[in-house]
Amino acid sequence: MADEVKAAPTGVSDKKWMTTLLLCIFLGGLGVHRFYVGKTGTGIVWLLTAGCVGIGTIIGIIKIATKKFTDKQGRLITQ
Repeated sequence: MADEVKAAPTGVSDKKWMTTLLLCIFLGGLGVHRFYVGKTGTGIVWLLTAGCVGIGTIIGIIKIATKKFTDKQGRLITQ
């Protein structure tokens, strides 16, 4: 197998910004927004720690609202 150089993710995620924001606001403590964007590992952490005791959920809301939140492939969720 040839060594492949992975390029930085480009483009915009196909996940919807408003859906991600609403999931984080209403179900952020369960990590549903993280499962939605494909971040299963951190979704499980959020589920087990109640959104990292709420602090992670607040940070998530801010990042999503300012359109700095990414999906599993590192693409911004802006649409």
